[in-house]
Amino acid sequence: MAGAVNIAIVSVAGDLDVSTVPGVRARIDRLVDAGCRRIFVNMENVTHVDSAGMGLILTELRRMRRVGGLLSLLNVSSQVYRALRRMRMLDYMPVARPGDRHDVAELDPSVLPMWRTTFRVDALALGEARERVVELISSLPFSSDEVFDMTLAAGEALGNAVDHTCGGGVLVTVAAYPDRVVVDVADCGEGFSLSQGETPPETGPGAERGRGIRLMRLLADSVTIEGKSTGEGTVVRLVKLFDSAPGADPPAPSIPA
Repeated sequence: MAGAVNIAIVSVAGDLDVSTVPGVRARIDRLVDAGCRRIFVNMENVTHVDSAGMGLILTELRRMRRVGGLLSLLNVSSQVYRALRRMRMLDYMPVARPGDRHDVAELDPSVLPMWRTTFRVDALALGEARERVVELISSLPFSSDEVFDMTLAAGEALGNAVDHTCGGGVLVTVAAYPDRVVVDVADCGEGFSLSQGETPPETGPGAERGRGIRLMRLLADSVTIEGKSTGEGTVVRLVKLFDSAPGADPPAPSIPA
């Protein structure tokens, strides 16, 4: 998507300790200063987090919250997960272990949505479209962090639709089902398809779009791209499952000083 980087992944090459914290902090700070508001820290190669690493996580989490953003950890090992749990860090931020992804089953065609809303997107007012998505999905049983992530995912799909296809013909449909919300972003471009398990392109004309797909998959439970059933164009479908029963969204816990 053109413009500032709204979503980024920061990979930690080894343990998150006193020797690696300065470099990781500098990378995160540069992203935040540039306007990034959603950062995933990839902990795939981290087997140990010392007090300096814990301090970094807390400091950057507090900073992201202050500017209206969110930081989370990906691919956290069992050992590091236990340490984060002892430190009560799991109460303040999303933390995902390998294999934590939801298995999203296909919708039963006989199940009708509880409600569905479609609106046209003004290419010069993408902010208004994002605000409309927030308004619609905030009525559903999602936490504020889940609403934030789905809004970013929808914004990524909207940006790609406007940048790469037909800015004047983008439609968004938001549909609520008993166990999920489905957000469809339809355009009238040249067409593109990608199933949920398929790897997006790494190089060539589709590379930028492929990057957006990978980021959307971090934010939503399922991302598929198909040609329209009628006419020309593509539909990006984002699915987010409900994790809790309907009710008031509890306030976010205060991050310890």
